[in-house]
Amino acid sequence: MFYFTKTPAFLKSLYKSCIWNFSPDVPTVYLTFDDGPHPKATPFVLEQLKKYNAKATFFCIGKNVVEYPEIYQQILLDGHAVGNHTHNHVNGWKAGTETYLANIKEAAKYIRSNLFRPPYGRISPFQVKQLKGDYRIIMWDILSADFDTSISGEDCLQNVVFKLQAGSIVVFHDSEKAWDRLSYALPRVLEHCARKGLRVEAIV
Repeated sequence: MFYFTKTPAFLKSLYKSCIWNFSPDVPTVYLTFDDGPHPKATPFVLEQLKKYNAKATFFCIGKNVVEYPEIYQQILLDGHAVGNHTHNHVNGWKAGTETYLANIKEAAKYIRSNLFRPPYGRISPFQVKQLKGDYRIIMWDILSADFDTSISGEDCLQNVVFKLQAGSIVVFHDSEKAWDRLSYALPRVLEHCARKGLRVEAIV
């Protein structure tokens, strides 16, 4: 499995209208969580964020919001931001644009947000153009790789803390697949941020 844990500049340059990170001049980082809500992982994430008075952004799948509406409401009640992550975790490189946009529109019935993140980070330039009027497309500059079952929780932690800097957007997953690495790394990342004086805020 190949992926970048730190997004290279050439990739950012291909999708300049997407948001990959924020200003490094403000001591703030942005933790994001994809693919939820999940009945075990999401409540754990919310509990850890609350311990550190941290806010985050949850890119939710529409069908999961339908299945776990009470967890989705708790995300909102706790003051976090949400974003659209399609209704069925659709890969934009494989789906036709009409199908892709329809799936996002279906998710939007349940997720009221002007933030969007493409599943797998895969989206065509034409799809970006079609979405730009309605959404801010949020990518990332640090991938924790918590989805990778071949690595350890410690590997996941190091993927984040060695590359983390002010303005970073970090991806975690509140999902069953990521659970072993997420549950190890997230509390330690939050502790690291607190120790370094980095605020953890939602994307608004």
